[in-house]
Amino acid sequence: MAGGFSITVLISGGGTTLRNLIELRQRGALEVEIRQVISSSPKAAGNQFAIEANIPLVVLPRPQFPSDEQLSHAIFKACRESGTDLVVAGGFLRRLVVPNEFENRVINIHPSLIPAFSGQGYYGMRVHESVIEHGCKLSGCTVHFVDNEYDHGPIIAQRSVDVLPKDSPQTLQQKVFAEECKLYPAVIHQIAAGQVRVVDHTVQIRE
Repeated sequence: MAGGFSITVLISGGGTTLRNLIELRQRGALEVEIRQVISSSPKAAGNQFAIEANIPLVVLPRPQFPSDEQLSHAIFKACRESGTDLVVAGGFLRRLVVPNEFENRVINIHPSLIPAFSGQGYYGMRVHESVIEHGCKLSGCTVHFVDNEYDHGPIIAQRSVDVLPKDSPQTLQQKVFAEECKLYPAVIHQIAAGQVRVVDHTVQIRE
């Protein structure tokens, strides 16, 4: 099923998503190989998780690349050379320009129910602050395939959480991240098992 299936994880900051995937992998709850981690910053705290887990770390500092296209070229060159099956964005804050050969092979998780509170500028705590400010009763997380726009591309799966009157952006973030920790590996498993396909921009999942 998922035997031999490999992923590359992209990070820019704290690496909490990466840490979750590493822990699941170590427990045998995620049967994929984390082939490498690519970081857009030498100062990203998440780099240490890769180092501690003996996962090859590639640092491609954004200032060294004049454009998103050139950064993306370097990223996908590394993915291609490593034989990566699936690229997994985990708190990666740069726009990716996805080459044709990686279409529907790059996924991202966003801390809202897309299309709400998504797009350029909506990341991290900003999302949860906006949800609270708008008085939303539901929020959640979305896993989607990545195309060449921020938080765009076919939606694979979503999970919702209730937004309670007592919630702050911080408590909402904690609730949403708890769902992210379950949803993202579940989707990775489904893709590795060949259960996910895209038909006319709509994702179909075979049980």
